[in-house]
This record gives sequence, structure tokens and C-alpha cells, in this order.
Amino acid sequence: MNSIQYSVVVPLYNEEEVVNETYRRLKEVMNLTGESYEIIFVNDGSKDNTLEIVKDICINDKNIKLISFSRNFGHQIAITAGMDSSSGNAIIVIDADLQDPPEVILEMIKKWKEGYEVVYGKRIQRKGETFFKKFTAKVFYRSLNKMTDVNMPVDTGDFRLIDRKVCDALKSMPEHNRYVRGLVSWLGFKQTAVEFVRQERFAGETKYPLKKMFKLASDAITSFSYKPLKIATCIGSIFTLLSMCYLIYSIYEVLIGGAILALMFLLQGVTLITIGIVGEYIGRIYDEVKERPLYVISEKDGF
Repeated sequence: MNSIQYSVVVPLYNEEEVVNETYRRLKEVMNLTGESYEIIFVNDGSKDNTLEIVKDICINDKNIKLISFSRNFGHQIAITAGMDSSSGNAIIVIDADLQDPPEVILEMIKKWKEGYEVVYGKRIQRKGETFFKKFTAKVFYRSLNKMTDVNMPVDTGDFRLIDRKVCDALKSMPEHNRYVRGLVSWLGFKQTAVEFVRQERFAGETKYPLKKMFKLASDAITSFSYKPLKIATCIGSIFTLLSMCYLIYSIYEVLIGGAILALMFLLQGVTLITIGIVGEYIGRIYDEVKERPLYVISEKDGF
């Protein structure tokens, strides 16, 4: 067994308004365990004073460690880097915005000690989020589950506890376009949920605007399902058949001009969409064959 019992991984990107409060609440919770722990802050190329604040915290608290990237590599990569550098027998991942209450960690630890190797937080209510975000999240998680052969729990994020053996298994999966919660589900192991109410963001702005949410959804789907390719083939076959039928009908009715032109534009659109879907998969293959490192660390403190 490791000398450190718990490693808490906290990805940071422009969190100067909240990082001190995050540290205070995490420290309070982890001290209640009465066991050894480390809190690993991963600075994902922040452009504000996040790095300086965490450096000061490291100086005054030996339980705090810092990893700072050379640039912004993304949330999922920051989580990965924290796990790679963790030493605990159990690793907890939590975002810095305090939407996921640190106090839930104590319930996760209890489940882990009961023998569960993955304990994920399940949101039964999401405060402070728009109807659009709630609706799209609900649709996405359920659609992803139907598209893959892996059972991925719905209404969950990256807030979870994993056993050391799960963390070590994740290290053997160095894929670049990462969807960490999906990788954990793919690995298997004994899993359970802890339900909680997700709170409003403590301060600052969300680090997952629509563009990043779309990228995460794309990574999730293309990493765990080939069904989009099958759907594209199916749609292409259907429209090819329909176009042949319509062409025969048009010739029979001596219809030329607008109708046929509109049909041509429609078929071109379907073709471009299909090419785009194939391109998403090819792009990910391209990322893998380059074999570049997942991240580059500019400095580490507290290790």
C-alpha cells in the first residue's frame, strides 16, 4: 500500500476567483478522514493569477502539489496528468468550481471502503444551469448509452473516486482525444453511484462553452461507437434509392429543371455530411499515429 491514502485531482483553468475557497473546503473535508492525502492542482495554461495563487498555497501546505502545463491542453488531459502523478490508494477527481460539493467525497470514500473500485457522483438535480444545458446533457448521455456497447452511467460527470488499480489501468490507455469517464466505464471493475445535488458555480464563468461541449461530445461518440459511420452508410443508401426512384419519375413526367436541381443539392449535402463523419474518425487516427505526448509540463511544485 502507498503511504498516501487519497489523491485529490483538481484541474484548473482561469480559476483565480474560486481556487482559495476550493482549497479551503477540500482541506476541511480531507482532514475529516483522519488519513494521509494529497491535493494535486493541475494548472491547464491559465492566463490569470491561478498559478501564483496555487504556488503560495503549496509553500504553506505540504499536502498540496502543483502541476503546470506549458499551455492549455484541455480539461480531460489535465485530469489525466493529475492521475498520472498521483500516489494515493484512491484517486478523487473534482472540478474547482464547487458545483460538485467536496463534502460528497466522504460518502465516496465510505463506498470505496465497502469494496467498490469506482464510485461516481450522480446528479439528481442541477442548480444554476439553463434549460438548454440540462436538456442537451440529458439527451446526450442517453443517446451515447444507446450508441455504445459500454454501459455508461447517465447524469454523471468526471466527479468520482477510482481505486489505484483503476488508475494504473487508465495509464495504459494513452489515446489523445480523451473522454475519461467513458474510459473508466470501459475498464469495468466494481462500480456504484453516490447521488448529490449539483450546486451553482461558486464564482467565475463556465469553462465549458458550447464549442467545448460539442468537442467533448464528439470525442465521446467517436471514441466509443462506430454507429455514426453505419448511420451515414444507411442514409446514403436510402437517399441513393430515393434519388433513383425520383429520377425515373422525373423522366417519366418529363420534369426537368428546379425539382431535379433541388434533388442534386440535397444529395450533395448528404454526401458532404457523410464525408465529414468519416473525417472525424480519420482525424482521430491522425492524432494517434503522430505519437505526441498528451501534455507538456512546464513546472511542478510540492512533489
